[in-house]
Amino acid sequence: MISISKFLPYGKQTMDQDDIDSVVEVLHADFITQGPKINEFEEGIAKYCGAKYAVAFNSGTSALHGAYFALGLNPGDEMITSPNTFVATSNAALYLGAKPVFGDVQAETGNLDPLKVADKITDKTKFIAPVHYSGNPCDMKAFAEIAEENDIKLIEDAAHALGAKYDGKPIGSLEYSEMAMFSFHPVKHITTGEGGIIVTNDEEYYNRLQLFRSHGITKENLVNESDGDWYYEMQHLGYNYRITDIQCALGISQLKKLDSFVNSRREIAKKYDGMFEDNPYFDVIEETPNAESAYHLYPILLKDKYLKNKREIFSRLREEGIGVQIHYIPVYRQPYYRELGYPQDSCPVDEEFYLRELSIPMYPTLTDDDLEFVQEKLYKVISEFD
Repeated sequence: MISISKFLPYGKQTMDQDDIDSVVEVLHADFITQGPKINEFEEGIAKYCGAKYAVAFNSGTSALHGAYFALGLNPGDEMITSPNTFVATSNAALYLGAKPVFGDVQAETGNLDPLKVADKITDKTKFIAPVHYSGNPCDMKAFAEIAEENDIKLIEDAAHALGAKYDGKPIGSLEYSEMAMFSFHPVKHITTGEGGIIVTNDEEYYNRLQLFRSHGITKENLVNESDGDWYYEMQHLGYNYRITDIQCALGISQLKKLDSFVNSRREIAKKYDGMFEDNPYFDVIEETPNAESAYHLYPILLKDKYLKNKREIFSRLREEGIGVQIHYIPVYRQPYYRELGYPQDSCPVDEEFYLRELSIPMYPTLTDDDLEFVQEKLYKVISEFD
């Protein structure tokens, strides 16, 4: 059995005593769910992004489900997104009886390619959901032009991109889109344990999001005459997607450190870029023009020579203490999607991207010694296959 003296995961949360104290404080308070911390967290995220409204959910997946519902995605409708994403991006459309359609990606970024989207649009298309892969913003201007020309909407899957910027403005400022989703899973920029949020500038979407996350129940804008102060109505088939005050207290504490977390990630990426310059083993992803990546991930792309040995390289790196991961298997390859009739090689650029991609450690507490360890092990392992 191999003994590993040091193991660096591809990502993990960063906690301090302030975070712990914030959670303990709520545990001693009157509300541990459906209380004031939820609104406080939502207002903090909305202010950070420059959006009018924010609605927090118990996961990024449920947040996407809510966003698609709020926009009015119905059975028989279509939405277009990237295959280079976690399955939640497209699954949320299936939940509503709609059809996800996959456009191919850009080889240099892994982001959805605007040039591969236009010919996917039909009279059933409701919206496009660009995914800011690895925290590197998509070309939102190009998507906005396509959306306007075809009278459809944009919803940003920004699960990777809290703290990223496009044209100098935060992702989530909604200059080009109707809504944006952020995730607070532990490997993301800030965490609530599990959680997600939708930001929007539209009051109608905001109201529908609030209904959807709480069983479709409301005490406002009633259909029937009220029986009394206790009266409520279920007006939609919603879900119990509520987040807790415990989680939001952690999120509020983490949000105070978001800029420092993102700055640390960007500094680490800059060091990686310099260390890996002109190496013979792999390429790195450059930032989108006019954008600043939040570097949720630091993907590397294996050169041609090593593609046939990716499986062995992956296993050997883990044996050597580098917790690499793959982001992502093209969604349409999943057995469930295959059973739905999705062709298995419909996005050749993403197929190639999947063959090449490895995500290496990226989180704020990595030290210079850690980065040197990563470089040493990468070069050692990949060179074994020369």
